[in-house]
Amino acid sequence: MERLKERLQVARKALTTLQELTSKSNLSVIERDAAIQRFEYTFEATWKAAQMFLNEFEGLNANSPKSTVRACWQVGIFDEEHAQKALQMCETRNMTVHTYNETLAVSVYREISVYAVLLDLWLQEMDKKT
Repeated sequence: MERLKERLQVARKALTTLQELTSKSNLSVIERDAAIQRFEYTFEATWKAAQMFLNEFEGLNANSPKSTVRACWQVGIFDEEHAQKALQMCETRNMTVHTYNETLAVSVYREISVYAVLLDLWLQEMDKKT
């Protein structure tokens, strides 16, 4: 339980760094790219916390981000709409980690503020149950 709380705290701190950049307007290219990097590590910290949460509280083993999202939907952390958006977020994260091009960066940045809200909701729902 203590390890889970630590993971949730790390994810929350990562989200705070992401939110710093999603609240700004007129970002430079460097700041935009930093926001994408912050999205990547916030996503990683959050899904890994969710993975541990599912194991400890629900007895479920989820071994990937997508299986973790599906399990969170199964146990009621996400409703269908949020689960679908979270699966889309998984795809976006995979693209940003494995590919870079300007068009993709612009497209991803447009979605980051929506993803930040979803990541916050994900953490809040786990916090309620711990």
